[in-house]
Amino acid sequence: MYRREFAYDNSQSNGDVNKTLQREIKLAQNIQMKLLNGDKPKIESGEVSGVSIPARLIGGDYYDFYLLPNGKLRIVIGDVMGKGIPAAMLMILTRGAFRSASESTKGPGETLTAMNKALYADLRALGSFVTVLCAEWDPETDTLTYANAGHSLPIVIENDGDLREIPKVKGVMLGGLPESQYNENAIHLGEESLAYFYTDGITEAVNKDGDMYKMERLQDTLIQYYSLQVNEIEESVVQALDDFTEGVPQKDDITMVLLKISNGKTDITSYNSPILN
Repeated sequence: MYRREFAYDNSQSNGDVNKTLQREIKLAQNIQMKLLNGDKPKIESGEVSGVSIPARLIGGDYYDFYLLPNGKLRIVIGDVMGKGIPAAMLMILTRGAFRSASESTKGPGETLTAMNKALYADLRALGSFVTVLCAEWDPETDTLTYANAGHSLPIVIENDGDLREIPKVKGVMLGGLPESQYNENAIHLGEESLAYFYTDGITEAVNKDGDMYKMERLQDTLIQYYSLQVNEIEESVVQALDDFTEGVPQKDDITMVLLKISNGKTDITSYNSPILN
């Protein structure tokens, strides 16, 4: 392979180089946050939202929303192996694959299949993989259809505050096998139900004693606060994590997506895709 040797300006001091790197990392962080924190779908009689808190300046977690021409809303959440700038670069590739696949596929299973085909070669070349949960919300039938590529299934809290066990669906992580096909499953979400998507940075957060937050604590927190608005539930989960970890540095990215169905028929009225402002 032909390799070009680059000459570096040795007149730059280490301090100048460090400042340049810090500026570029900050710029990359701003780009990533704008991609993740774009406009959210506006849902009448319902709410959807997402938040991501990187363990470093730049993270490898990813979530996104995509409004389909038929009025359905596609939701994705993912976790790239690794941390920092390499994971963030793969996160951007994953975002592009999701956007492209959503335009040409009929459901979450086909979307994951198309994403794996698009990403497989690059992920194998880099020795990495991505776990992804892709879902599709249909406001006409109140149905949430989902497919799984090695990710945690969503937690669903029903309108009486009870935890609902949802049908399992398994699939190989993206980058695992070149010809993976992803199956789907579906559930009905009634009024006041909450569907909570998350990455394992939440359940694997540790305190000073080395104990993990775990699924049970997360479920208890959601049951306690499920009746609030989605942004308040997000804040409650983050606060519960802070109280549990007691200042222990965050080791992994923390990401969550919430879909809350309120009184009346849910209608996705308007949506602007998350893009750079």
